[in-house]
Amino acid sequence: MADSLLELQARLQHTFSDSRLLTQALTHRSFSSDHYERLEFLGDSVLGLAISDLLYAQLGQLPEGDLSRVRANLVKQETLHQLAVGIRLPDVIKLGEGEIRSGGSKRPSILADALEAVIGAVYLDAGYAEARALVHRLYEAVAINPQMDAIGKDPKTELQEWLQGRRMKLPLYKVVGTTGAAHKQSFDIECEIAELRLSERGIGGSRRAGEQAAAAAMLQTIKSKVKQ
Repeated sequence: MADSLLELQARLQHTFSDSRLLTQALTHRSFSSDHYERLEFLGDSVLGLAISDLLYAQLGQLPEGDLSRVRANLVKQETLHQLAVGIRLPDVIKLGEGEIRSGGSKRPSILADALEAVIGAVYLDAGYAEARALVHRLYEAVAINPQMDAIGKDPKTELQEWLQGRRMKLPLYKVVGTTGAAHKQSFDIECEIAELRLSERGIGGSRRAGEQAAAAAMLQTIKSKVKQ
């Protein structure tokens, strides 16, 4: 294994039994068809549960809505990007030439996705307890408190809070199409709220960006059709 990956494992405080998982977690679709997106999907769920664990232990006295607000701040792209830079993921992520030229190693959406993929890889390699421990280590330096406010909320957070305030289920997001070359794809995402029988779509340069665009479209529809 390359020295850079050994050093990353030291920073993660996890040594992989199956090093292929780590390699895949650091591989963008512009570099290879064996890329990190499925691991990212898994890691997103593991991260959400691990952060919920953390918040229940530290801020368990807060009502559900406040816990959701704090969690949304902790798992948003900005936070994940900062954590990814902190463990120097830009140094080891594998990108195609076009993505390298366009500054992909510094792009927040790519680094946030790669961090989730790494969490998913640890989960597959060693189970939930080890993945949770990794997440808790990553967030040790993050100031977690009840006053964490989603000022300038992103559309997904705003939509989630709107639904939770009305005791509705969270929206479902799914990829309905992709276009463009591998290193510069656009993701067409559908956002569906079954209880309201509403669905909207959005397009972005990453799955995460597409989801934000779809959520923004949904918010616009809700505000025009549903009483606040």
